[in-house]
Amino acid sequence: MHTLRASKYGLAIKKLPPSIIEVIDVLTKAGYEAYIVGGGVRDLILGLSPKDFDAVTNATPAQIKAAFGRRCRIIGRRFELAHVYIGRDLIEVATFRAPPKKEVTSAQGMILRDNNWGTIEQDFARRDFSINAMYYQPRKGIILDFCNAIDDIESKTLRLLGQPAKRFEEDPVRMLRTLRFAAKLKFDIAEDILNVFTPDMAKLLRDISPHRLYDESQKMFTMGALNQILPLLIKFDIWKQLFADIPPKVTPFIERVACNTDQRIQMGKSINPAFFYAVLLWEKFVERTQFYLNKQLPPAEARAQAGLDVIKRQCTRTVIPRFTETFIREVWEMQVRLLNPKPQHIEALAGHARFRAGFDFLYLREKSGDTTTEGMGQWWEDYQHLSRDQKEVVIAKYNRQRNKKRQHPVEVIDTQAPLVKEERPRSKFSRKAKPNTATNAVASHGQQSKSSDQNVTDIGVNHPILKRKRVQRNLSDVTFGPTQ
Repeated sequence: MHTLRASKYGLAIKKLPPSIIEVIDVLTKAGYEAYIVGGGVRDLILGLSPKDFDAVTNATPAQIKAAFGRRCRIIGRRFELAHVYIGRDLIEVATFRAPPKKEVTSAQGMILRDNNWGTIEQDFARRDFSINAMYYQPRKGIILDFCNAIDDIESKTLRLLGQPAKRFEEDPVRMLRTLRFAAKLKFDIAEDILNVFTPDMAKLLRDISPHRLYDESQKMFTMGALNQILPLLIKFDIWKQLFADIPPKVTPFIERVACNTDQRIQMGKSINPAFFYAVLLWEKFVERTQFYLNKQLPPAEARAQAGLDVIKRQCTRTVIPRFTETFIREVWEMQVRLLNPKPQHIEALAGHARFRAGFDFLYLREKSGDTTTEGMGQWWEDYQHLSRDQKEVVIAKYNRQRNKKRQHPVEVIDTQAPLVKEERPRSKFSRKAKPNTATNAVASHGQQSKSSDQNVTDIGVNHPILKRKRVQRNLSDVTFGPTQ
């Protein structure tokens, strides 16, 4: 073990939020050891801004709850933890872990129970990556390094503690964490990890709960390096384990949305992870909708059923909560409403609760080369920056173009159809088509007259057209021209 001076590596108590300091102080005052551990320490050394901080202590979960009272909540069955609420902040506090006395594992080797308390020396060996196994005591200003983790940080190497194959079998989610850290921190994966990171090893993720995989997917979508991790998911065969029926390919649409998501995170803007699920499942949704349209279902019903099918299928891998499912389906439905809006509904549509998400989806589709948007993505982008008077002018112009398009629809030429179509049989009451040329009119005059006479004789006495009475009018009483 190496005891390092925290200030040498850029760590200072003033860089920590008050919530984590209070947790450390309360546990220390109660007579327990307490350290900051994990990604928070790692990110501070790397000069990054930590997303959150975790604490570790020799106090058991019951003792932690006794120290914090109602502000503490014990969670977890396989891995018992304490969640401490300090104001609006949530600090996760774990107890030092020891190797299990009797391993309770699945047939694949995954640990099912892990609640054996131990010492700090035993705890560091139970951690997954060396870069996450440094213990920082802010009041003392020291870092405890048990495995030369500081060297791995300086060399930007991602190394597992222990045998990689066994660590992956204990918890297959470590494979996702490996790719997440490699993409986010731009670290190289150690050679011994690459040797065991095979497609067969990736299949162990099938044993993980869909709820836990959904949580892990949210971390991937919101870490700010989504565009970097997607190719890694395909390379290491993780994509097939996370996304059902979605081809393992980064399409231009997916790539553009991933870049846009990373940019928003870097700018400090909020994102909704459900939006990226809507993007990933979009092609399957379109394909399934067409399937139901071919079965002569009404368009609205086809879209509704297709949405249910696609999301239900994805839930076999990563569960989709009800509120997330509602968001995804509303974004998909907005695509139809934004693509061909009625002029009188445009203003109300721009104030819809899901307008922003639906517009972003449509605009990014258009920017990625999707021609089915018909330029409406740019139209809505321009519309939002106009004044009220300008919007009225634009809507009027859109209405004229819409009516013109409906009156003169673009004819789609079928190259497989014959150039001369056979004449379809017409009803005896249908109106005769006008001849195209005078020559044809003369040639067919006799035949038309004969046909007309035949139609008249076919009309019965009780036919409605014969029951109509013509009103006789005296034209001598009618005044032509302007009246008084």
